Order: sequence, then C-alpha cells, then structure tokens
Amino acid sequence: MKLVTYNIQYSLGKDGNYELERIVEAVHGADIIALQEVTRNFGQFPDADQPARIAELLPDYYWVYGPPVDLDASERDGNGRVFNKRAQFGNMLLAKWPILSSRLLLLPRMRTYDKANFQFGMLEGVIDFPAGPLRVYSTHLNPQSATERIAQIDFMLSKLFDAPREGGSISGSEVSKIASELREVLVPVEFVVLGDCNLTPGSAEYTRIVGKADYYYGSRIVAQHLVDTWVQSGNPQDSGVTWFDMTENSNNELRLDYGFVSAGLASRVKRAWIDNEAIGSDHQPTWFELDL
Repeated sequence: MKLVTYNIQYSLGKDGNYELERIVEAVHGADIIALQEVTRNFGQFPDADQPARIAELLPDYYWVYGPPVDLDASERDGNGRVFNKRAQFGNMLLAKWPILSSRLLLLPRMRTYDKANFQFGMLEGVIDFPAGPLRVYSTHLNPQSATERIAQIDFMLSKLFDAPREGGSISGSEVSKIASELREVLVPVEFVVLGDCNLTPGSAEYTRIVGKADYYYGSRIVAQHLVDTWVQSGNPQDSGVTWFDMTENSNNELRLDYGFVSAGLASRVKRAWIDNEAIGSDHQPTWFELDL
C-alpha cells in the first residue's frame, strides 16, 4: 500500500502559478492521499471549490474534506436574495477504498494579536481496506508557535490512543433503528498519521511524538509513541527536505511533512521517499509504503 501526504498550499507553486492539475499528477497512483491547505471560496484562488475539482480529477477515489477554518463568504443580490457560501481551509483524505466514517478533530489554538493564526485540525478516516479497516489521519499543526504545537500534539496523541474507546462518528447497537443504511463503524487500534506537522526532527515536538532516544540503545518501538516511517525505512533522522521557504533570498529547507504509524504497524513499513521533482507547492509530496 502506497500512502502520500502533500501540503498543496492551495495549489500555489514554486513558479507562482496556481495549478491543481499538477498537484493531482504528483499524488496519482497512491492508495491513500492526505492533503492539507485545500480551500473552498478562500481568497482569489482560481479553483473556487478545490475539493470538488480534486475529486473530479481523481474520479476513482473516495474522499472526505474537513475544513477547520469555516467563515462566511455569502453574497446578496440586488433583490435581497442571499447566496450562501462558506470560505473554507482544511484537510482532505482520498482512498482507493470506501471511507467508512470520518471525524474532523479541532486542535487546540491560541488567539494571536499579530500574525494570522488559523484553526488547525486532524481529519480522521476509517478506510475499508481489504485486509481490515485502517484508521488514517490528514493532519496540519500550527506553523508559528512551538508552544501551540506541543498542546496540539498532546491533544493529537490522546485522540489517537483513545479513539477505539471513544468510538467513531456513530456507535451503538441501535444505530440501524435510526436509518436502515446506518451501521456502527468499529475504530481499529492501529493507525497512520499523515501531514504537515511543522516541526523538525530532533525538536521537542518531534520527541513528544516519537519518544526520546536512549543514550545507549537508541530509539525503541513502544506502544505509547509513534514511529517515523522515514527513519524506520533506514533514512537518517536529520535527512530529507519537504519544505522550501519561498520568501525572496531565503535558503530555508526543512523536513516538516511526515508519515507516522502506530507501533503495531512499524514492522510493516517497507520504504519511504520524497518527491523532489514536484513544483506545485512550497512543500514536497512525502511517500511511504506499507506491506499490508
């Protein structure tokens, strides 16, 4: 199974052009796709409804969209009629198999008085994979505040490990009495987290997720920590670049995008790689493969 995460920066490429087609070209062929910074009626971007356009370009995928940012963008015509529109900014999940249930989980945030601070979130999908349901998240953490990221990571970890106990978007033996087509979707224990985490390897936030390496034994695979698929595949922790600063005269190049798996899936990680050729965003598509 091939999985990819890509922060598409609303399709704004390194060349200054907006092209959803090259975003889709870069991720096509993956079994599961996680996208961040996907917009609807947001700003002056050429594709007003990016989720719908992406779905149109990938007609053989099931998909869900979760916008943590949801603002009024309605218009009223000369006769007083309201045309309701929402300006949305969020995460998207696409899969080759049905997405049985999904939840949009809003991450903790703090009001800012200077830089714009968005509401960020993690979009959960329980995917009907042939070998058994798989829980997958498209995640986006705050890019400006390590303090806020730590709070978001603590919330994220609690949700990841509590999800089987909490249940999915609906639960209970009497669900079908509400509507015959409804059924409870059991939440699997094992999970995958894909996304733009806006943190660097070795940082306090990274360590909060994967645990601190022992001075002698190094990193261990333990139940309460996630596994970085890039490292699990044999790549050095501090290698790889997934984000390029597009600010003029800047040379910042960092690994900010990740595929994490629960400890029970660590032995299933086959390889991980970064698509260094894509130019459709300031981020690079980040891939890994699971033997499932």
